[in-house]
Amino acid sequence: MSAASRPTRSGLILLIACSAQFMVILDVTIVNVALPSIRTALDFSEHSLPWVMSAYTVTFAGFLMLGGRAGDLLGRKRMFLIGVGVFTFASLVGALATSATTLVVARGLQGLGSAILAPATLAIITTTFIEGPERNRALGIWGAIGAVAGSIGALLGGFLTTWLGWRWILLVNIPIGGVLLPMAWRHFSESRGSLDHRHFDLAGAVTLTAGQVALVLGIISIETSGFVSVRVLGSIGAGIVLLLLFLMIEHRWAKAPLVPLSVFRSRTLTGANLVMILMYLSMLSMWYLLSLQMQEVLGMSPLLAGIAFVPMAGTLAVTSTLAPRLVARLGVRTMLTIGLLLIAVGMFWLSGVSATGNWVWEILPPSMVASLGMGLALVPLTIAAVSGVPSNQAGLASGLVNTSRQIGGALGVAALSTLAAALTANRTGAEGLTTPDAAALAHGYSGAFMLSAAFALAGALVALLMIPRSPSVRPGRVAEPDASAG
Repeated sequence: MSAASRPTRSGLILLIACSAQFMVILDVTIVNVALPSIRTALDFSEHSLPWVMSAYTVTFAGFLMLGGRAGDLLGRKRMFLIGVGVFTFASLVGALATSATTLVVARGLQGLGSAILAPATLAIITTTFIEGPERNRALGIWGAIGAVAGSIGALLGGFLTTWLGWRWILLVNIPIGGVLLPMAWRHFSESRGSLDHRHFDLAGAVTLTAGQVALVLGIISIETSGFVSVRVLGSIGAGIVLLLLFLMIEHRWAKAPLVPLSVFRSRTLTGANLVMILMYLSMLSMWYLLSLQMQEVLGMSPLLAGIAFVPMAGTLAVTSTLAPRLVARLGVRTMLTIGLLLIAVGMFWLSGVSATGNWVWEILPPSMVASLGMGLALVPLTIAAVSGVPSNQAGLASGLVNTSRQIGGALGVAALSTLAAALTANRTGAEGLTTPDAAALAHGYSGAFMLSAAFALAGALVALLMIPRSPSVRPGRVAEPDASAG
């Protein structure tokens, strides 16, 4: 290849990879503002609606690390094509869904496609561009695309839901996937990792995913079946058993474990992953709950709700770009603790939502405080997650923190939506109503935001106890952008 043609080809590869990443991240946030419309169209109940979010995040988390390993063993180009194909097909199935069950299954299949696709996009970029400024610029663009997708997802979802209908939040993926497949087939070169064995830990991935599904099912069922019911205790018990089985597989039986348990000997890595879970227990549910509060209580249209999310997304994006300089001055632990405390303040403030309030005074200020805190916390959290890790485990550490993010998000939406539904039902019954009014709904969301604040406070405490002020970083290792941001 000539010197003149290489930049053109590498630029095209970057465009294809970034477009795929855009599609994956967009689907995390574009669904939020469409939730009330989806509930009405497919007759979701209050306790089953969270599965629209959780089905995606659970399968994404469970198969993310297996997806990365599949790319190393079977080829990154091959897995990229499979990931795009699965994701696009699942989007079509979801868009055509006529029942809640079909949509939830399609969302789970989307999560599987994302788990295959996200690590492939990053690996293709790192093998295409030479280490140094060239690769750093490419990774910077890749990371920025993820931030842009997360920022505009709610706005685009509001526009599509208002003018074309909720099905278009899924149909929009079809033309993107249809263009990516032939372009990747033509312009990508196949590459594999340099590994001394060729083993899949499929059993580990399946038990991790099944354990999360059982836990989420049990948590969501509490409101309708009661905490001591056979369904709830059976589901939660099965989830715990499956997760313990996952640990046994990783420790004793897997020839090439997804998560070698020895990695948790690092106090900093363990603390960073606990903080990531707690932060996403708090933050991902905020977008879910606010979407319902703005539309069902305040009466905003999907489009207005999407616009209302823009200041939050903008605050998060801008703060994330400033955070590295603040980390250099204040240290990782200090910045992480400040960020989590700001999230807690924002969530506690949001617990004041009411049926008679408005977006300007009750939602905008506290949500921006919480977004500010998340923006300040993400960079030091990523640094802590990969600091002090041997170079041959850097990819494992990066994949682990991404998995923790998705696990926290899935469990957070399940737990907080269940609490909101229970509080709403109690208030509805106390008022002698058969269906909840705006006051009952606001009461439920208020209690959920209180629990969200508690999760953030717990994260701040873990950061103080387990994260050193300035964790050591292995020479020559730079934290790669998060493959599952948003």
